Amino acid sequence: MSSGKLFGTNGIRGTVNKELTADMVAKVGSAIGTFFKNKNLLVGHDARTSNKIFSNAIIAGLNSTGCDASFAGMASTPTLQFAVKNHGFDGGVIVTASHNPPEYNGIKVVWNDGIEISHEQEKIENIYFQEKIQLANWNKLGTTQNLPNINEEYIGEIKKHVNPAKIALKHYHVVVDAANSVGNLTAPRLLRDLGCKVTSINANIDGTFPGRPPEPRPENLREIASTVKALDADLGVAFDGDADRSIFIGDGGEVYWGDKTFAVIMKNFLMENTNAKVVTPVSSSTLIKDVADAHGGELIWTKVGSVTVSQTMKKLDAQLGGEENGGVFYGPHQAVRDGCMTLALILSIMATTGRKLSDLIAEQPQYFIEKGKVACPEDKKEELLEKLTDEVKGLNVSKIDGIKIWFDDKSAILLRPSGTEPIFRLYAEAKNQKRSLQLVEEYSSKAEKILNALQSNRK
Repeated sequence: MSSGKLFGTNGIRGTVNKELTADMVAKVGSAIGTFFKNKNLLVGHDARTSNKIFSNAIIAGLNSTGCDASFAGMASTPTLQFAVKNHGFDGGVIVTASHNPPEYNGIKVVWNDGIEISHEQEKIENIYFQEKIQLANWNKLGTTQNLPNINEEYIGEIKKHVNPAKIALKHYHVVVDAANSVGNLTAPRLLRDLGCKVTSINANIDGTFPGRPPEPRPENLREIASTVKALDADLGVAFDGDADRSIFIGDGGEVYWGDKTFAVIMKNFLMENTNAKVVTPVSSSTLIKDVADAHGGELIWTKVGSVTVSQTMKKLDAQLGGEENGGVFYGPHQAVRDGCMTLALILSIMATTGRKLSDLIAEQPQYFIEKGKVACPEDKKEELLEKLTDEVKGLNVSKIDGIKIWFDDKSAILLRPSGTEPIFRLYAEAKNQKRSLQLVEEYSSKAEKILNALQSNRK
């Protein structure tokens, strides 16, 4: 992380004992505490090996500035976000690196409504880098207590937004892959409460993620896909490391990108909420626009990042948002990504329509989506983006976030610098898989050639 910059697209991220050390995290805790000024905050973490160390460091930093802390222990990010709102905390700090590899960890800061802070991040950064931390007197230090039972409260709230009895009548068999992480604390219990038969894989909690990487990409989900098919299950669901995103597997073992399942939810939502606003980042498929247009929705495009989607929903009072990576924001519950809420909504739609998820997706306009990534040092990201922008002048380009190019054959590709890793991400879509793969290959090659030239010029 660069000097003067802590927060990326989604909180603070870094490798353990390199970018993120206990001393550094304690100082971040003190900067957050200085920003909140003697308030009462909730602290919790996911399953990573460094989480107890960093949670203790955050709490020490908060207490040192006079903030009280309640410790919820291990829980998913949406569970902790709901607990902040449900228990009336002034804010919260979540220790998680979400989908990043096991050597990473991170910090998310949320408001009293559970939504991550946005432009206020700069104020915390200023406090941190400009040494403006305000420590409390010895007799004004903050206190710490434990907060139990938040998983049960969270599951109970989700059930209020669907019809458990109707779902239970279907006796669905669902396979769950929570990547040896915190989704295992809630998803199987929620499913059993909804009358489902549950088969779990990668079910033990282990911060080294031995079963699969914590990012639920299709290449990481072969085991759950084959399990769904072998068991003749109705559905599979795979979570990322902090369970705010969910990727679904159809009854035949098909792995669906988040655009497709979000479109199912959006169609159902718009049929019940005419002319509603729907918020989605520019990385989403044209499928989302097609469905919004067909069912009278007002689509709002944003920059990539769950913080931006949540804050835009909050500003516009929109009740639904979604991302291509499996993040769905259901405003009636909470305007944040929530993997278990998404799971309950998909089951509710299946039960109400009496149809399989595979059938609901098959009737959508079909796009083939492929993703790629190109390694790019942090200090080259801006220059690479400028050169890529010059390269595509004259084409139909959006610059909301990175560059997105639309072509006459309804294909498109987005290239944008990651806010959490030293890479450029590529998202391509087309009406056939060959074209989408070709776009990823073509523009990965362009980016690599430009980057090689930039690096050669610097030698």
